[in-house]
This record gives sequence, structure tokens and C-alpha cells, in this order.
Amino acid sequence: MSTVVIDVGALSADDVVAVARHSATVTLSHAAQEEITRSRKVIEALADDVTPHYGVSTGFGALATRHIPTELRAQLQRSLVRSHAAGSGPEVEREVIRALMLLRLSTLATGRTGVRLETAEAYAALLNAGITPVVREYGSLGCSGDLAPLAHCALAVMGEGEVRDADGELRPAAEALAAAGIAPVTLHEKEGLALINGTDGMLGTLVLACHDLRRLLATADLGAAMSVEGQLGTDAVFAADLQALRPHPGQADSAANLRAVLADSAIVASHRGPECTRVQDAYSLRCSPQVHGTARDTLGHAELVASRELAAAVDNPVVTLDGRVESNGNFHGAPVAAVLDFLAITVADVASIAERRTDRFLDVARNHGLNAFLADDPGVDSGHMIAQYTQAAIVSELKRLAAPASVDSIPSSAMQEDHVSMGWAAARKLRKAIDGLTRVIAIEILTAARALDLRAPLTPAPATAAVVSGLRADVPGPGTDRYLAPEIEAAVQYVASGEALRAAESVTGRLR
Repeated sequence: MSTVVIDVGALSADDVVAVARHSATVTLSHAAQEEITRSRKVIEALADDVTPHYGVSTGFGALATRHIPTELRAQLQRSLVRSHAAGSGPEVEREVIRALMLLRLSTLATGRTGVRLETAEAYAALLNAGITPVVREYGSLGCSGDLAPLAHCALAVMGEGEVRDADGELRPAAEALAAAGIAPVTLHEKEGLALINGTDGMLGTLVLACHDLRRLLATADLGAAMSVEGQLGTDAVFAADLQALRPHPGQADSAANLRAVLADSAIVASHRGPECTRVQDAYSLRCSPQVHGTARDTLGHAELVASRELAAAVDNPVVTLDGRVESNGNFHGAPVAAVLDFLAITVADVASIAERRTDRFLDVARNHGLNAFLADDPGVDSGHMIAQYTQAAIVSELKRLAAPASVDSIPSSAMQEDHVSMGWAAARKLRKAIDGLTRVIAIEILTAARALDLRAPLTPAPATAAVVSGLRADVPGPGTDRYLAPEIEAAVQYVASGEALRAAESVTGRLR
């Protein structure tokens, strides 16, 4: 098992994926430990100051005018976490919670939050023990941080609330911590606030989504290539010189993938001569690089924003490098919320064009000689008719999920927090959208593979043939109607696991 060292500098996106998804362990660097200790001394020096300091000797939000006496400050921090652990709804996925905890620990490691070293080490201990606090779907407005999700994690560090242990069993936090030999933390001045005031939930979701979408967009190019081939389309429009006339980098990469995947296709070559009377293909085939490329360029922007956020120290107030304790607005989730919404829009668009390519296979007026719905005996058999319905239903849902959350602000905390980002909501819907896109691409590949088999004795390109061969390990070729849902799920796993893309790359080399 790998170990991620958390330093004063930024985590990488790969670090987040390793800890969140693959259970890599974490450790604080010596430099991080020193910085945490140094900034804690600043907070402790303010504890007895007669001047109020937000989060140290005052209440929170709209209650910040209340000065809290020394003897009540431990209760202040406990009360903050308990009251803010107010989530509701279904449990959030383990990998999202682990990403959230890792990113909060990364901010603690910068020394800008003023927590004690033992508090930061408790987060590392929970991650390493595989203990995952139970976080609920609803509760974050994406401003003042992902308050409720982070509070549920802080509650577990205190030995309260519910967690899932390394085996996934639901247990009281106190019991799970005791079993792992982890002592619950008693929070001191400023610590409760430092543990809940971050954009870590939405950022963790963004990093995981970017990782998945990078692979999915290459797989979408693969599905498009199979559709072009199976519908007797042309690869001429993907020529590099034509794409260079509109120099978007994502478009160029997508077209390069299509050229690589379609190379040496006997099916494409069979209709390249002067006898072919088709002037040009439909938009869903011809414009695939333009649509997929737009999604790629959007993803590149989102990855840039994520890299900046991974280098950020988000808390309020913060301990500055020169030892001041200052209020700020860096907890506002707007930068992350906007790109989460932007990605949901492009995901819906990529899925939409994939569904249109799939539909063309099923219509005898447009599929160039294949049976209606690719059925073995149309009328007796329905072929892939309802697979397209499933695809269309998902695409329709993705269009609804593309409506931006980040423009919807509901004031909170007695109008002190009067503009919020809704970044957590944007993150939750993008996660659903990524799953939907995976399924739409899988159905296109499932349908295109059937069409390529039906083009025999013409043979597909070596790359697409490899994809079909890999799929056939779990899904039989054309024939009379079968129970279709398991075949769709097998195709979904083929795409989601990356196996479909790896099959193509075994021929082409790494696709872009």
C-alpha cells in the first residue's frame, strides 16, 4: 500500500485519488509538523487577549459579537461541531469522504489554521485506519465551507456520531476509534472552526470527477470511432489539417484519437472510392471532435482550478505567514462551484451526441443496410430498440443535471452569510452526471460492436476489433433477443473500469 506524504505545499490530484479511492495511507512531513506547531503558538497567545478574536474568543457567524469566557471555550468548540453536524439524507460515498478528510488535513498541514498537531494527526489516524465518518447528502451551501459534511468528520474525531470501519460496518465513532487505538480529540480554541471551514467536499469531488472524465472522454472518442465505422462513415473529416483550421487543442486531440482508432479499417476502406455517393456524414458523426474537444478544453480549465485549490489554505480566520490572525472570504466556493457546473454542461453535451450516434444504428433509413434496430428478425426480435430508450432517459436526466447550481444562492445565518456558492450541490449532481455519461458511452459501444459484427465479412480496424473482442468476453455477439440488462451492465463495467480504453490502446498506444 502506498503512502502519501502531506507537506506544507500542495497535494497532487493523483495523491487525492490514491487516498480516496485506493486507501493509500498518509503521513505528515516534518516541515508540516513544525508549521502546525508554530502557528498554534500564535492562537494560544491570543487566548487570554482582552480583544475579541473571531473563532478564538467569540461566537460564530451572526453570533460573532458574543465574547466567550475562557472556561466556556472548549464547550464552544464542541457545540460548534455538534450543532453543525446537521446533515440529512443518504450517506455520501466513502471515497468522497476520504477525499474531504485528506484535503482538510492538507490545509491543516499548511499551518494557516492554528490547530494543534495532535488534532491534525487524528485525521491522519482515521484515514490510515480506514475509518470513514458517516456524512449525509444534504447540509452544505458551499460557503463558510462544506460545513455540515466537515462537521460530521470533526464529530467522529471527537469520538461522537457514526462511522463506517475498514470493513464497512456501521459503528459508533467512540467504539471504532477505541478498536483502532485512536484517542478522541478534545478540541481547543479555534480548532472546531478550523475543522469545518473549508471547500474540501466539493474540491474532493471535483478532483475525482476530473480523473474519471479524462478517461471517459478518450472512451467517448472510441465510441464515436466505432459508430463512424459501423455506419459506413468517413474518417477524412478528421484529418489534422482540417482540424488545425480551428485550433482548439481538445478538438485536435479528439480528432487524433479518431484517426488512430480507425486506422487500417477494412470497413472504412470499402466505401472510400468514387462509387460512394455520400457527400458528408451527419453532424453526430462528423462533429464528434468539436463536441468532445469542447469537453476536453473545459476539463483542462477545471483541472487548472482544482490545482489552484489544492495549493490553497482555506479557513477563516487564518494565521498569516507573519503571525497575524485575519478574517477573510476564501471559504467561498464560487471558483469550484462554477467549474463543477461547467463540467456538468459538457458531460450532458457529450452524452447527447453519443445517443444520437447510437440512434442512427437502429433506423433502417439511416443505418446503411443493417436490420431495423440491429434485430436478428425484426418484428419478432426488438434488438437494441430499448437500449436506446435507456440511453435517452439518461441523457434527459443529464440535461436536467446540467442546470447550474452555482447561480442559486439562499441567504443563511441571519443574513450574515447572504451569498453562498451551492458548490456542494454542484458537486453532487456532477457525480451523478459522470455515472450517467459512463452508461451512455457504454450503450453506444455495445450497439456499435453489434453493428461491426453485422458488417462481416468486412473487418473493422484493429483497434475497434480489440474493443469488440474484449466486450465479447462477457457479452455474446448478434443473435436473437436476450435478457438485455445484464449485457448493458457488463458494458458499463467494461467502460468504467477502463478496460475498453485499454483494449484500444493495446493497438494504438496511449490515446490523448
